[in-house]
Amino acid sequence: MEDPAPVTATPLPAEVAIGLTVNGVRRQLHVAPWTTLLDALREHLGLTGTKKGCDHGQCGACTVLVDGRRINACLTLAVMRDGAEVTTIEGLADGDALHALQEAFIEHDAFQCGYCTPGQICSAAGLIREGHAKTRDEIRELMSGNICRCGAYPNIVAAIEQAMGGAA
Repeated sequence: MEDPAPVTATPLPAEVAIGLTVNGVRRQLHVAPWTTLLDALREHLGLTGTKKGCDHGQCGACTVLVDGRRINACLTLAVMRDGAEVTTIEGLADGDALHALQEAFIEHDAFQCGYCTPGQICSAAGLIREGHAKTRDEIRELMSGNICRCGAYPNIVAAIEQAMGGAA
């Protein structure tokens, strides 16, 4: 029996060119193939509103909207999102006019330390867009991927209800 041919690994390129539309602006990046979307946003584009929490997709602090869907930016590689439209917390406001969720979070004091707030608000924007939440329990369930250690959940739910127009 012959020995199998030796396997030679193909070296990965040092950087890959990708294009993202981030908060409505087309951006070209050169990233290492293993760069997460979170690191591309924070370290390459300087958008530090998206937070790095657990770096394992368990806390939701890094939630952003990709093509309108909420995802954990720490769990996806930037190269996998080439061509995507990304919305971060910085992209929700319209100039000086806050997004309805940002206003509601302020009004309901739906943050304590504020570290998880950008991810909470992006996740809530996705939740509202999905149109699945009709009750407080559904909001809690659909926001369960965003874990806040400060216990502000009742105020977060109230803020989301307000932004939904009180329909929940």
